Amino acid sequence: MSEPANLSFRLATQEDVTPLVALVESAYRGDASRVGWTTEADLLDGQRTDPHSMSGIIARRGSVIVLAERGDELLACANLERQEHAAYFGMFAVRPGLQGSGIGNALIAECERIARVDWELKKMRMTVIWTRTELIAWYQRRGYRATGERKDFPYGDEKFGLPKREDLHFEIYEKDL
Repeated sequence: MSEPANLSFRLATQEDVTPLVALVESAYRGDASRVGWTTEADLLDGQRTDPHSMSGIIARRGSVIVLAERGDELLACANLERQEHAAYFGMFAVRPGLQGSGIGNALIAECERIARVDWELKKMRMTVIWTRTELIAWYQRRGYRATGERKDFPYGDEKFGLPKREDLHFEIYEKDL
């Protein structure tokens, strides 16, 4: 799929915190997220992020939030963090009404470019809730493969949301860059 017209990328600054929180919440939580196909509303209630956490991610050394914009309009974001020999890809959010339009493809390609070219890393890694089969299939079509590793879901830590089921865990996926 070709890159959507007039799409540009830049790294988030502290001035972007408020619109970033709104974007991430709209893509993952509540009824608004159901417009898109990446919602976690059936799995989790509560928040996905907050201004304090978002500000900390932006300020953290080795961490960036890559923004996809059209003009001044924020369309998508993803967090990229340097972790030893790989880049960790997370907090991927595309405005729900625009999901499926190629913006996500373009943003993940830009994040992979940053990791490979700017950071000179050989792998990209991510965690995905195991029940998100449609999302996992989307990542697999882009070359991500299950590592066989899993990570416990942080039950009891409300900053990650309020689980609606007892069997959640993360599976780890990676791609050679």
